[in-house]
Amino acid sequence: QLQLVESGGGLVQPGESLTLSCTASGATVDNYFIGWFRQAPGKEREGVSCMASPSDNTLYANSVKGRFTISRDTAKNTVSLQMNNLKPEDTAVYYCAGIRINGDAYCYILPLLYDTWGQGTQVTVSS
Repeated sequence: QLQLVESGGGLVQPGESLTLSCTASGATVDNYFIGWFRQAPGKEREGVSCMASPSDNTLYANSVKGRFTISRDTAKNTVSLQMNNLKPEDTAVYYCAGIRINGDAYCYILPLLYDTWGQGTQVTVSS
């Protein structure tokens, strides 16, 4: 059974960078599409990015395109989210989620498509 644990959140100033890690256990991340989602206080959960497998196709929300990069490290069984030029509006609890590969070449950042979720890690961007 796949389990996911996020780490790397914290408090940073606008313009700074932060890397989040999603560490998997119970299964290899190579057999899953992994997505990153975030939820700010009082707002709905929104998709941030995802990576498909085995195609390695990626998808980014327009709000983070050009600033965030998703990557997979098979040896560490992790999926990371490199976040650059962080903005106050990036403040949220960030979650990673997985769904077993089904032959699709492309992933989508729709929460209902994912069935395994981590506990979340807080990212706060403030001056």
